[in-house]
Amino acid sequence: MGRICADCGRDLPQTSYTANQWSKGYGYSRCAGCVHGHYSDTPAAQQSDAGRYNLSSRASYTDDALENPFASGAFRWVAKGTYTEGPRQGQASVLKWFKTGAVFEDDYFALDIKASSKALEIVNRFNQLGVVDKTVKINVPNVWVFNDDAGPLSRQKGLSEPFIQNYQKFNNNTATISGGNYVLYDLQGGIYQQELVLSDPVILSQTREYGVTDLGPNGISSFFSQHSCNSYCRPNWTKPASPRAYFNPVPGTTMIRRLVPPAMSKPKSTRYYGGY
Repeated sequence: MGRICADCGRDLPQTSYTANQWSKGYGYSRCAGCVHGHYSDTPAAQQSDAGRYNLSSRASYTDDALENPFASGAFRWVAKGTYTEGPRQGQASVLKWFKTGAVFEDDYFALDIKASSKALEIVNRFNQLGVVDKTVKINVPNVWVFNDDAGPLSRQKGLSEPFIQNYQKFNNNTATISGGNYVLYDLQGGIYQQELVLSDPVILSQTREYGVTDLGPNGISSFFSQHSCNSYCRPNWTKPASPRAYFNPVPGTTMIRRLVPPAMSKPKSTRYYGGY
């Protein structure tokens, strides 16, 4: 189980900390790289300039926020709370958890984290190209778990990430591409003065390796069947020769899995879970 450095925000193993720094606890430990002014203790790939991290290990959510989530989809509830530990203490956080009956919960969490990592790679490259005049960032989620006193949801997992102001949908999920193998899509988030922050990144891949939201080659084809290139596109980017629509554009996220019945529960708070 690792820990997020209070200075650089990297999620690092215990071996990256001195015994003294590790003993300080979540939200206070500083990795050896930060203490000594270098980052040679861990590969750079573990952290991304395009990432926007929790930088905390605990958050609180009121009963009202959990009884009346501000967003809901076919599978998940979304509630707003407040970080109670770490560098983001006092700032707003968001928790996303599955409605009762979601049978693919564990699989979805693991692949959601995997999709975020791939999205960071794509967005980093996009930023390097200077396609737009703002830095694009991705909210990087952590898997947290409800406290033991959270009622029906005790010990259930959820995804935690920083809250995004002025949240909006930029396109549907049916778009930056990497050699024809991946498409970043279903773009949504908020626009700030110096940057644009995205949440819930979804990756389409030729091999459908990113779970229930990865619509595979048919999803890539569907995207390009409705896409018109503009000034932000590059003529050398790979795209299907004869794209066709296999999926209709929808306001929400398309998942290739059966729907589950919704049911409201009333947890109280969550804490960090290092399972992924």
